[in-house]
Amino acid sequence: MIAHPRESAERCAVRGDARGDPMLGTAFPASRLLLVEQPGPWGRAALLQSHLDHAVAVALQGRANRAGVRIEMIRRPGRTAIGARRHWALVDTRRDRQSLRWGSIDQDAELLDIPLDSATSDAGTPDDEPLYLVCAHGKHDPCCALRGRPVAVALDARRPGRVWECSHLGGDRFAANVLVLPSGLLYGRVRVADAERFTAAADAGEVLVDQLRGRIGLPPAAQAALAFGYAHCAAPAHDALRVMATRPAADGASLVTVDGPSGRLDVLVRVERVAASGLTCANPRPNYYLAYFPESFHS
Repeated sequence: MIAHPRESAERCAVRGDARGDPMLGTAFPASRLLLVEQPGPWGRAALLQSHLDHAVAVALQGRANRAGVRIEMIRRPGRTAIGARRHWALVDTRRDRQSLRWGSIDQDAELLDIPLDSATSDAGTPDDEPLYLVCAHGKHDPCCALRGRPVAVALDARRPGRVWECSHLGGDRFAANVLVLPSGLLYGRVRVADAERFTAAADAGEVLVDQLRGRIGLPPAAQAALAFGYAHCAAPAHDALRVMATRPAADGASLVTVDGPSGRLDVLVRVERVAASGLTCANPRPNYYLAYFPESFHS
């Protein structure tokens, strides 16, 4: 009989909750994604440790690395019928280029025909509705499965067909982590009880600042500055603000200029190195993380 993991005080998400680890500035740097549907189990290295043909996986990873594209494995909450046609999606989250395009495959090798090198690819069928990726990658960290899978089910109950479990999104201790596409907004500490509020905000194109980790594809300081702008400029729409410039300031801080409906705002983002243990379930040893603190800048 297989023993399934349970939440305990030693889990990284429980530790992170108790410490109140700040989440701002923790979204990953890639702005373009390839989503690959692969039902069944994933190992820690999801693409390379799944039922996907290994030679195809290695070649696809190489192509994605050269094109600057991050690969996310996806699967439906629950079970997928054996032999079902699988899907892929190309996603661009860059401002003024946001797009989500779907295609499908019968054979793994067809993945190598997807045009990753083109930033303006018209491959696939466009999709204009919000898509939800919920990290449920238990082999990477148990917290992702423990907290992510129930959230995926709750979101899918409200937006059927728009929700996928996905591989590692980073920030295991912030589980459940949810990425909304193509806006590129990454959220953490999402709970089952948040599902209605969360989907309503995404459908309206609005930002939930209290659970925001950042926007993927931007430097950490710029992510933190955007969050500050959303919270203080009465601009909840995700496309209402634009990062205009980021430049170094004293003591390792950054000065970020954000433009919005009320004009430009200079945001000073301080960074602190914080000692902590158990940042992931696999590594309970002492470690540290970088915390980003945005505030108004007055010259």
